[in-house]
Amino acid sequence: MAVRNTGHGPWTTPADIIGAVRRRWERGDFLTALATDAPWEPVALPIRGPSAGEIAADFAAVRDWTDRWRSGQARLLRLEYRTVGGRHFGTNQIPCRAWIDDATRLWTLINATSQARRFTDLVRYTRQHAPALVEWMAAQPQRVLANEQIWPALITTVLWIDANASPHTYLRQIDVPGVDTKFVEEHRTILASLLDHHLSDGRVDHGRPPSDFAGRYRFRRKPSYVRLRCLDPAGHLHIPYSELTVRVDELAENPPPATMVYVVENEITYLAFPTAPDAVVILGGGYALSALQPLRWLHDRQLIYWGDIDTHGFTILNRLRQAFPHTRSMLMDRATLLAHETQWVREPTPATGPLPALDPQEAALYLDLVEDALGPSVRLEQERVSYRAITEATAP
Repeated sequence: MAVRNTGHGPWTTPADIIGAVRRRWERGDFLTALATDAPWEPVALPIRGPSAGEIAADFAAVRDWTDRWRSGQARLLRLEYRTVGGRHFGTNQIPCRAWIDDATRLWTLINATSQARRFTDLVRYTRQHAPALVEWMAAQPQRVLANEQIWPALITTVLWIDANASPHTYLRQIDVPGVDTKFVEEHRTILASLLDHHLSDGRVDHGRPPSDFAGRYRFRRKPSYVRLRCLDPAGHLHIPYSELTVRVDELAENPPPATMVYVVENEITYLAFPTAPDAVVILGGGYALSALQPLRWLHDRQLIYWGDIDTHGFTILNRLRQAFPHTRSMLMDRATLLAHETQWVREPTPATGPLPALDPQEAALYLDLVEDALGPSVRLEQERVSYRAITEATAP
């Protein structure tokens, strides 16, 4: 803590100097110089000492302050002095600048000797195995030290990905001792930063965030699936199964022969959906409807969406229409809502955004839901709609 003379500002203490040096250490200045092999330059820090008037006013306090610079860790500093004189007490030499003449003294001064040695070892290791990443280490030395225990594993993982990963490789196939998918997930932020620096631009999809690790570094993605049921009672579709869960990419290439496709959200509604000729029903899964976008053959089918009558249900319908503009809605109208008033519940977190793909009737109902015109946060979930209403809506 700085010594204070009554009525005047603080005088710099050895603790102040050590604190200033440590802040530069934490900022990474000294380790950056280590990583870049920059020649050592002595570190100079100014010392604010007493003025002639302050010396005259309290010479004992000045003497105590001066003694601090001759003991403890301050002895690691080389002091530069200036002369302060006065008619009443003669001239005095007081410290005006502190110098740290070599790196060893600096590390000792801030108790960072072992960290500096460890960082030097990690730079040497990286320069030997992945020299392109030494520049990254110089820019972010404290992140290196924060990950010193796993640094070799991080470097080896980056090198493995560079040498072996392809769009046909799953993350699970990374073959590095001590590294598994959980390691990648836990350390994906620093791995992403290292990979961005190490890989060529063509190996990184910068349109995907580091959180989408597999997508950003062009690994094979876990496939998306679509679940669908055949609704044709006469078996005219020649599908030998009543229900299928199919990879999206395979379904995109091998569409069912049905001309009518229903999309619903609730699982039990999906399972109990009435029979319908030449039709299948798909379990939409809420906002997971994006999995349907690769199914380009839906453009050539009659596509009917049925979701909850609430703000999110209309938001999902809007998104589906953006991909497939010809989509029609079912049982998402004002008459259905009013006919089931006793089944209304409250929507916990209503949406409020614009939905330009809704037709005028849907848009008017959506606006009423947003503005609570029918009641606070009105919601009619599709499993609360009477089964008779479903059969009537799907009847030929």
